[in-house]
Amino acid sequence: MAHNTIITGIDVGTDKCVTLIASVNEDRSLQVMGVSAVPSRGMRKSQIIDLEKVLETITESLDGAERMAGLEVKSAYVSVSGTHIKSQNSKGVVAVASPNQEVTNSDVERVIEAARAISLSSDKEIIHVIPKAYKVDSQDGIKDPVGMTGVRLESEAHIITGMSTALRNLEKCIQDLGITVIDFVFSGISAGGVVLSETEKELGVAVIDIGAGSTSICAYVEGSLEYSGSIPIGARHITQDIALGCRVSLDTAERIKVDLSNEKMKGLTPHAGESKADFSKRRKKADEIKLSQYENSDSDEVLSKKTVTEGIMLPRMQEIFGLIGDVLKEEHLLKDIPAGLVITGGGAMTLQISEVAKRELNLPARIGTPTKLDGLVRDIHSPIYANSIGLLHYGLKHGQGDTVSNFSLGSLFSGFSSMGKFSEKISSLFKSLLP
Repeated sequence: MAHNTIITGIDVGTDKCVTLIASVNEDRSLQVMGVSAVPSRGMRKSQIIDLEKVLETITESLDGAERMAGLEVKSAYVSVSGTHIKSQNSKGVVAVASPNQEVTNSDVERVIEAARAISLSSDKEIIHVIPKAYKVDSQDGIKDPVGMTGVRLESEAHIITGMSTALRNLEKCIQDLGITVIDFVFSGISAGGVVLSETEKELGVAVIDIGAGSTSICAYVEGSLEYSGSIPIGARHITQDIALGCRVSLDTAERIKVDLSNEKMKGLTPHAGESKADFSKRRKKADEIKLSQYENSDSDEVLSKKTVTEGIMLPRMQEIFGLIGDVLKEEHLLKDIPAGLVITGGGAMTLQISEVAKRELNLPARIGTPTKLDGLVRDIHSPIYANSIGLLHYGLKHGQGDTVSNFSLGSLFSGFSSMGKFSEKISSLFKSLLP
């Protein structure tokens, strides 16, 4: 009986929880089978503040994706972000063990373990150990030393750490659903894996994944990951500013932000033969935001688009990129990323955000759209889902997932979320057969 490998990614964010399920094709491409995105509850600034609500959120998202895919998930890759994420670069040195002095996979594993041996506080743990480059005797800059001859093998690795309590709480929520966490993946790495080109990494680039509650940063220099971290500010702060500045609810503020971001916001020009008075009226009307179209009220209050965008949204975006610039400057990376910034995540959809980034940091900037996938992808080919899609590619690269047969009784009845519903379906079926 033929078997397929299934990869599942769960992205529990401040704003939404996304679950993607994909099968691995024979040509090593991914076929999306299940998609589910639900509003998050119990999260703040990318960290859990209410375990019960987060468990309910993940359950709802996972159930939706499983029903769509027609199978039951056993394991998953889970994204992590937030200000508890830190990184450092470490070196490891070992002697080549082979008598003929040829570097083997065993030597590579030992030198990575040596680089992994860093001093950590008791509340921290390692999430990723990513080799940057190897050095065999006096030859450095080697990407793959296996098969080369030498006596001494060195490795420089990029190590990403996170708060143990944050990771264990998230793991508890996943495991309570009977799901094994294969790996935690920092959102900057997963998103960067599907929005960056190899050329950009070689030149030097920073991926900026703007979530609702925090913004993840990963900087690549000469093809290797040099810095990973996060700042405690995201797209929801823009929404909150609109709500406070315009005295509207958060839901209304979010809809206003989305609508403004979807507009072209081009400057108006007079029509041929149009009087100044008529042009002035048309320009004033085009600048209006009527609150009655967002709220169930007879209010005739009108907001100015220019005031909202330039007076409220722009200062917050400038603050976000000012903080990003401070981080890159502190790490001495501004001059090492000539390819600039690739902005992704839900916040990347905010009006004119790439232009703000260019002005604030004096670097090139573009919006990062994730790699295209096959299958049920009509609504997910967007920067909003870069992290979620990146989890699938991370799983494909690391070769772990669930193995399922092409036909199983479990998939036949997967549409029934509980035995109670299953019994009701069977009972209904028999009743329909009775005379």
